[in-house]
Amino acid sequence: MFKHRSFSPRYKGAIPPCKIIGNVYFVGCYPASSHLIDTGDGLILIDTGYTDTLFLLIDSIYRLGFRPEDIRYILNTHWHWDHTEGTAPLAYLSGAKTLICEKDAENARKYFEPDILLHDGDQVKLGNTTIDIIETPGHTRGTISPFFDVTENGKTYRVGMFGGAGANTLVPDHYDYEGCVEDYFRSLNRLRQEKVDVFIGNHVWNNDTAVKGEIARTTGENPFIDDTLFHKFLDHCEARAIRVQEKVKAEQEKLRAEQG
Repeated sequence: MFKHRSFSPRYKGAIPPCKIIGNVYFVGCYPASSHLIDTGDGLILIDTGYTDTLFLLIDSIYRLGFRPEDIRYILNTHWHWDHTEGTAPLAYLSGAKTLICEKDAENARKYFEPDILLHDGDQVKLGNTTIDIIETPGHTRGTISPFFDVTENGKTYRVGMFGGAGANTLVPDHYDYEGCVEDYFRSLNRLRQEKVDVFIGNHVWNNDTAVKGEIARTTGENPFIDDTLFHKFLDHCEARAIRVQEKVKAEQEKLRAEQG
């Protein structure tokens, strides 16, 4: 868990689609997660991934019995291309409205034109689903984290995601914006206030999506239900971010010493 590996070409990271819980499904691949919500009044898709894996996303939607043309909203967690590169072509195909945080809108226009700009505290409502939007900047200025309730077997569960957990933008040469490091730690603290029964990953290595999906398909059990995993992941993110900052500091001190 929490370990990333690469696939080249990216489509070789194909993962069979699976039901996460209730009306929530995984339809992405290893390089880029995507989640589909069947609201009963149309579909909501969270993130679209790369254009060269878009065919896998569309195939997964069909394999689960849904149709891309029924997607009403494409919710983008942040502007980075591994989450948004497929948004414009899929919006064209489906007619869906595209959503992203206003603070990421300018950068997002490299990949698609946003229809709806989101802000902290907004809600995305469709059919039986209401998604609470929390701004969690750091990875990008406008990273958002979605949280919503689902019902399965008469029980309600809280589903949540850290919309931009990567520490790769927390080093000086890759800053998305000044102040991103401080924001990242503040976002972690804010996310710790959330109770999450089902943690869905912004990438599959966040929550072992592929492994859990296989368990669910072969055993009928649901390993995605785990009210401890989200906070374990936040702890992992904090420890990793601290290590990154310690490395940056050591490299800066070494450079100053070499320069005399």
